[in-house]
Amino acid sequence: MMLLLSPEFFQAQETSVMIRVKAKDAKFIGTSMGGAKVIVRDERTGNILTEGFTEGSTGNTDVIMKNPKTRTSKLSDENTAGFLAKLNIEKPVFVSVEAFAPGQNSVKSSTQLWVIPGKDIIGDGLVIEIPGFTIDILSPQTHQSISTNTEIEIKTNIVMMCGCPITKGGIWDADQYEMKAVISKDGKQEKTLDLKVLEQASTFSVLVNLEPGNYEILVYAFDPVSGNTGLDKTNIIVK
Repeated sequence: MMLLLSPEFFQAQETSVMIRVKAKDAKFIGTSMGGAKVIVRDERTGNILTEGFTEGSTGNTDVIMKNPKTRTSKLSDENTAGFLAKLNIEKPVFVSVEAFAPGQNSVKSSTQLWVIPGKDIIGDGLVIEIPGFTIDILSPQTHQSISTNTEIEIKTNIVMMCGCPITKGGIWDADQYEMKAVISKDGKQEKTLDLKVLEQASTFSVLVNLEPGNYEILVYAFDPVSGNTGLDKTNIIVK
């Protein structure tokens, strides 16, 4: 049950809340990925108080991914991506904050908190974590018609939600993840193939020959350590 606080103890004033969106097991989502969409709502009325996109860098890799953490460890600096929500409020407001992953990955994470007039939440601020991978199938293209005697390359780009690269032996080691292409024909699963890492960072592929038919190609990534998952799919015609 919400508390009712007497307004005479507060004065109307602009109050700032720094909102940062962090990829699970990775860094912050910022300008390089187009930013994460942030919406701040008055939870009681549903009205949008402010909205925008996170801007800035993904942050310091050593600080975020390598250095030991303590209770008061700071993950961000002045360049780290965030959205500074400026709220004009005259009494405490219970807000919901929604963060949406950029691009076609419509993952949403949210949380709630009280914002009190004049009590800025800055520094690392409010950090919202978004799980998953960003996956884009590069080839074959959607609804592409392919000859039955053609070897088909299933090629995909897979990165962390912040855009951080996945490479063999890197911080985000390709060998840690399960990456597969699942091929279904006319609604029935036919093949499951392992995707192999290429020299180009975050790029994976496998070659396959297919009989005539209508196919769905589903590509997924799974991290058995963190539980991160991601998926993309396309449809092709083999004649």
